[in-house]
Amino acid sequence: MLNPDQIDTLRRRLLNLAQQHGGSLAVLRNESSHGLGGESGGGISNAPNHLADLGTAHHEEEVDLLLVENQELLLSECNGALARIDAGTYGLCERCFTEIPVGRLQAFPYARYCVRCAADLEGAAQA
Repeated sequence: MLNPDQIDTLRRRLLNLAQQHGGSLAVLRNESSHGLGGESGGGISNAPNHLADLGTAHHEEEVDLLLVENQELLLSECNGALARIDAGTYGLCERCFTEIPVGRLQAFPYARYCVRCAADLEGAAQA
């Protein structure tokens, strides 16, 4: 069972991670909101770019959107862990209700599952 000092340390870490992910999310959203060509894409005219340039820009936009999605997920996981701390359920596996080892929480402070259940769920998702 986590002691109050461990919970406080992990709470501060989660708050710091949430702030980092929120900041990264804001930057990525700003970067992904530009257009793909002409003046909206930062060009000096509305003349179309070369198709290869547009293809590269489209690929970069897709990567940016995936990064935004990833940062949203990580921010959500941090906020969920903070809510579990407030609810008194932090550190318990959401699937089997056993304690999540402290080492796992130190490595992944937003962990919702013990190692065994996480592996089971990952294996089921891959099948």
